[in-house]
Amino acid sequence: MIPNILSIAGSDPSGGAGIQADIKAISANGGYAMAVITGLTVQNTRGVQAVQLVDPAMITAQIDALRDDIRIDAVKIGMLGNADIIAAVARALEGLDAPIVLDPVMVAKGGDRLLHADAVAALRQHLLPRAALITPNLPEAADLLGLPEAEDEATMQDHAERLMRHGAQAVLMKGGHLPGGASPDLLMTESNATWLRAARIDSPNTHGTGCTLSSAIAARLGSGIPLPDAVAQAKSYITGAIAGAGRLSVGHGHGPTHHFHAWQT
Repeated sequence: MIPNILSIAGSDPSGGAGIQADIKAISANGGYAMAVITGLTVQNTRGVQAVQLVDPAMITAQIDALRDDIRIDAVKIGMLGNADIIAAVARALEGLDAPIVLDPVMVAKGGDRLLHADAVAALRQHLLPRAALITPNLPEAADLLGLPEAEDEATMQDHAERLMRHGAQAVLMKGGHLPGGASPDLLMTESNATWLRAARIDSPNTHGTGCTLSSAIAARLGSGIPLPDAVAQAKSYITGAIAGAGRLSVGHGHGPTHHFHAWQT
């Protein structure tokens, strides 16, 4: 049975990140994509010009309508924007028996902040313990912990362990911000710390990689695939999406990954 995967995130009109990327990634990884929009952005591949958040009551109504009618097999959470939206999403998902993948979207690729600084504590309190997996990059993990950004693998692991102590059930630390020719990710669970290593792909087309990876993981989890396998398969998928992005011609800044690289050759 094709799993129903819900993305709760903001909209990116350029199609490379946010809800648009989530729908593509979920579809490419075998799921049926549903979308609850938390905010509208004015952006392109060069950056974010404006953000307008959706009223929390409207977000709650969207989730309630879906839960009233459709089986939800997994949830991916992306941009939430502020503490009121975080609390509303947490309440609306109460009692849902489905894995949640939390991508703590805080800062866009170009440096624009997408989560109010005073909402970080709300994210830690309301959603971090609810997520089956949290997928921060190094700046996001540092922001969540109030610490300097990790610059080596040992500090990456320390930050992952600290997030576990904050209540995370599992952490995928994305190492793309580390210097050097490798791009190591670390999957930390209660029982294991597993490094997933891949060569760094020299490409400017990395817009929406975090959205895409977390949505691919959610689609795999919704299919019943165990977490370590779901993460490894999604890592392979995003590597292919970045490698294939040169076949696209979208914008003049950070271009998108190629979500359908396996089909559009």
